[in-house]
Amino acid sequence: MAVRACGLIIYRRLQSAPSSKIADGIEYLLLQTSYGTHHWTPPKGHVDPGEDDLQTAFRETQEEAGLQASQLTLIEGYKKELRYPVCGKPKTVIYWLAEMKDCNTEIKLSEEHQAFQWLKLEDACKFAEYEDMQAMLKEVHQFLCSKE
Repeated sequence: MAVRACGLIIYRRLQSAPSSKIADGIEYLLLQTSYGTHHWTPPKGHVDPGEDDLQTAFRETQEEAGLQASQLTLIEGYKKELRYPVCGKPKTVIYWLAEMKDCNTEIKLSEEHQAFQWLKLEDACKFAEYEDMQAMLKEVHQFLCSKE
């Protein structure tokens, strides 16, 4: 049976960015796992019984980054499903997009992660080793820039 996980791609807009360069003022939150290859990923995790996908995404974000749903704005119109094998089993991860309401909100990591970074698109893609994750970050960035 396929493993199912859900998460949020979280971004913030820096106030210091000139309004003509909106894309330059966007940073993405990535967490570094404290297990395995210490890869970088948005907050995400497995769906618990009785939970819907979006509830999972918010719960995992709270557990892994210390962010409450009330501190985030869910962005309408973006949802992405990634499928890839993990240890020979199929895995599906569904991501939504959320903006930090206050870009200075503190991130509080759980034991599952050892570090976090706020990264501009180019650096976020370097940290996210997987091609599908890089493609998704670029797609999100394009989506956000097209909404301006």
